[in-house]
Amino acid sequence: MLFAALCTDNEGALQIRLDTRPTHVAYLDDLNARGILKVAGPFLGDDGKPNGSLVIIEAETKEAATAIFAEDPYAKAGLFASVEVKAWNWVFNKPE
Repeated sequence: MLFAALCTDNEGALQIRLDTRPTHVAYLDDLNARGILKVAGPFLGDDGKPNGSLVIIEAETKEAATAIFAEDPYAKAGLFASVEVKAWNWVFNKPE
């Protein structure tokens, strides 16, 4: 099953995001290599700077997905003000 994490950064946390980005990307690279990661990228504010994230993974349960998202270096660094985990159904433009 697919799960999406909709993450909103804490106000004024851009430097945390920038400092933590290399380990965050390495974490996502590992998930991708294991076939867990499906889609990921930042949300952008009106100023063009990142202010949140969308990460979609495959997991057996919502609890398992939540645990995977909690291990993300961004989450561990306290970047996010909120993280909403939702089951997601990929309908259009899904790669085969």
